[in-house]
Amino acid sequence: MRLRRLTSRISNRLLAFNLLLVFLPAAGVLYLDVYERQLLSSLEVSMVQQGRILAAALGDRGPIDALRATMILQRLERRLNARLRVVDREGWVIADSSAIGPRLPDEALADLASGSPEASSGAADASRRNILYRLGSGIYNLYRRVLGAPDGTPAVEPFPADKPLDIEPVRRALSGKYGALTLISPGQRSVTLYSAIPVRSGRQVVGAVLVSGTTLRILGDLYQVRLAVFQVVLASMLAAVLLTIVASTTIVRPLGRLRSEALALIDGRGRLRGTFGGSQRTDEIGDLARALEELSRRLVEHLAFVEAFAGDVSHELKNPLASIRGAAEMLEESKDPEERRQLLDLVQREVARLEHLLKEVREMARLDAQVEGEARPAVELEALLPALVEGVRRRAPAGVAVELELADSTSAGPRGLTVRAAPERLAQVVENLLDNALSFAPDGSAVTVRLERAGPRARLSVRDRGPGIPESHLERVWSRFFSYRPAGTGDGKPHTGLGLAIVKAIVEGYGGAVAAVNAADGGAVFEVTLPLAG
Repeated sequence: MRLRRLTSRISNRLLAFNLLLVFLPAAGVLYLDVYERQLLSSLEVSMVQQGRILAAALGDRGPIDALRATMILQRLERRLNARLRVVDREGWVIADSSAIGPRLPDEALADLASGSPEASSGAADASRRNILYRLGSGIYNLYRRVLGAPDGTPAVEPFPADKPLDIEPVRRALSGKYGALTLISPGQRSVTLYSAIPVRSGRQVVGAVLVSGTTLRILGDLYQVRLAVFQVVLASMLAAVLLTIVASTTIVRPLGRLRSEALALIDGRGRLRGTFGGSQRTDEIGDLARALEELSRRLVEHLAFVEAFAGDVSHELKNPLASIRGAAEMLEESKDPEERRQLLDLVQREVARLEHLLKEVREMARLDAQVEGEARPAVELEALLPALVEGVRRRAPAGVAVELELADSTSAGPRGLTVRAAPERLAQVVENLLDNALSFAPDGSAVTVRLERAGPRARLSVRDRGPGIPESHLERVWSRFFSYRPAGTGDGKPHTGLGLAIVKAIVEGYGGAVAAVNAADGGAVFEVTLPLAG
């Protein structure tokens, strides 16, 4: 579990991703072996060509003459990139390019190809003494020991001047074949190549040309290339670490702060103790922080709503329960049949009141989830309202008229006033508004329902001719369990104060708004606005 958690960290993933970039220059270090082999092959081809030219110049003249061989080497002007030895039929060296006169000034690099011990390169030594090169070389050698085959480092065979050259390439050349030998110098890890070409006079082998060349000159450049590649590797690793630090600072740490802040918002009982602090960042993490801030704010508001709703319901249930309790206690003591009948009627009324209250409370509690999850087809309000108004008109109190006013049918009229909502919810809104207006409408008055366009919204208003609403109650009439009934008004029926609250919950769930105002010539107007479809 700990390993899984460690590998799942974003910072570790970023570091792993950044380190992958290091393998690109690191692969260049491994490619240097291929590069070195190609250089060795090119060097050998060049040496063989020089040796064949010298063998052709010495051949077809009988036995090789030492003076003539030396003169030919001198005519080459000592501008050779390899060491050439001429060997007679018995294996004695009779001419050597390294022993011909002083070096020309521009032949400093030719020393590196002579095969002599004094051919060490200052540039190569300087590169190999570099601390970075030693570090990279140590890592590379460890890699070769672990994953690669070990390199053999045989010592260079001495070629004494008082004895014939008795080495494999010379023996093969004197037998008429091409001979080659590769030796690795100790310490320096330079490679010395030996190529022997037979010298023929007719069909007879009269001697051989031994060409030797060392990679010491090549190593000087190769060491510098290795050092440059390793510097690139180190720079890439440093850049990977820096990028990881930057990413951790700008991504991982802010996410960690959000996590800590989220844990701090919850107390031991799982209750929210505040909201997220938000962020001023303009990137995705800032968007996430602001979204969490909005989410936590809404959660706090919802929890406050639930707590207040529970408190309101508890308070509203106390009165009918207290009445039922008192009536039940009095029933035990009362012997008068008429009194007992009145008490039973009281109990039945309060039970009916409780049932009505619980029904409204259940409907109120289900609204939030239902409105969000219900299908929202397109509904034409001008087609829906007439049937709803007619239904309410049939059950309206005697002497109270219910009127429907649709704005004219021109381009500014109700034609096309289509909203997206569940038809049964819209019916619930209209019926609750009309029931509320009818409860305040005096005899001989009318309740007016009006539909009109208000910019990108449809406005539905319901007006009564009652006493109106005190200014202090214009906002409270939409609150749960609030019911304002002036003396001498109302229909005498029990009201839970949830009708308008349900209207508000439905309308706001559809993105609309509600308002209550007093008409200039008396009465109250309840307005509902809903966004038009499309």
